[in-house]
Amino acid sequence: MIVGVLKEIKAEENRVCMTPAGVEIMKQNSHTVLVEKNAGTGSGFTNKAYETAGAEIVDTPKEIFKRAEMVMHVKEPLPSEYVLIRKDQIIFTYLHLAAAEELTHVLIKSGSINIAYETIQKADGSLPLLTPMSEVAGRMAIQQGAKYLEMAQGGHGVLLGGVPGVDPGTVVIIGGGIVGTNAAKMACGLGAKVYILDMNLERLRYLSDVMPRNCFLLMSKPSTVRRLIHEADVVVGAVLIPGAKAPKLVTREMLKTMKKGAVLVDVAIDQGGCFETSKPTTHAQPIYKIDGVVHYCVANMPGAVPKTSTLALTNATLPYAVEIANKGWKKAMQENPEIRLGANVVKGKVTYQGVAEAFGLRFTPIDKLL
Repeated sequence: MIVGVLKEIKAEENRVCMTPAGVEIMKQNSHTVLVEKNAGTGSGFTNKAYETAGAEIVDTPKEIFKRAEMVMHVKEPLPSEYVLIRKDQIIFTYLHLAAAEELTHVLIKSGSINIAYETIQKADGSLPLLTPMSEVAGRMAIQQGAKYLEMAQGGHGVLLGGVPGVDPGTVVIIGGGIVGTNAAKMACGLGAKVYILDMNLERLRYLSDVMPRNCFLLMSKPSTVRRLIHEADVVVGAVLIPGAKAPKLVTREMLKTMKKGAVLVDVAIDQGGCFETSKPTTHAQPIYKIDGVVHYCVANMPGAVPKTSTLALTNATLPYAVEIANKGWKKAMQENPEIRLGANVVKGKVTYQGVAEAFGLRFTPIDKLL
């Protein structure tokens, strides 16, 4: 199979979907790899490194889309790429379609095969291609929250860890999954008072066993959210419903009860955000204020640390990319239920229920196309 590796064009996105080591493994499996010129520069990988690994360096994304049977990205296709997507071409990337109606309709019209990293799912419910970036984003959420609490950055001047004789800051994390757990590790390590809210009692029991004593586990319900955000210095939105829009768990009315200069970090912004007042921001302009509360809603947080993120992402995505390339998308989905769950839009049909429900579109189970 001819596999294309594109240079990311989203604002301040420096990750790349495949390292030179990944290219070498693709070549060992007898596949041709086209890499767009300078695709790996932001992550520290030169064109020469890709060529040494066996890739062909290509000048333009247009040529990648024209020649490649499978096109790989980190982020979703952007408008300049819409017209380049071909019928029956495999697009393998983070798509987050439940928060992207225009892109969903473009992919339906194109007749392409769209496999989303974020909905590939193991039998135990884990999301192996979302996990590494969730780990990065969770840890970054606390770094960013701590930074924007500084008065010079718009916050109300609280040091999350406090000092002897002074109370530490309070961090409220809504969601106890991968993002929430990693955020809590960082916040607890700084010495903050940390609350994790989750609706899964078994998950709360597990976290109770592994988290330090300055982490408090509570069942998530609206009354608890209302009570805690009144005390919070940093609130991290870490809620995920795979492939579907994130629920709005902090309303505009709740926002009015928060401390002026407190910080909201919405890690769920890729899926529409879990705060009612959230809107996507960029690394160049990461924050805005509403009712005196700082909102950090960068839609590609791991893109700020591309060297770490690219290595972590390729470790997770490469085995699936190799399997799809080796077998073709149809056989790969027939034989691997994890890849089958990655099917979001295939040959003009919406094959992921959360996406269909988000926009009132007809849902077609992927099994009908296999």
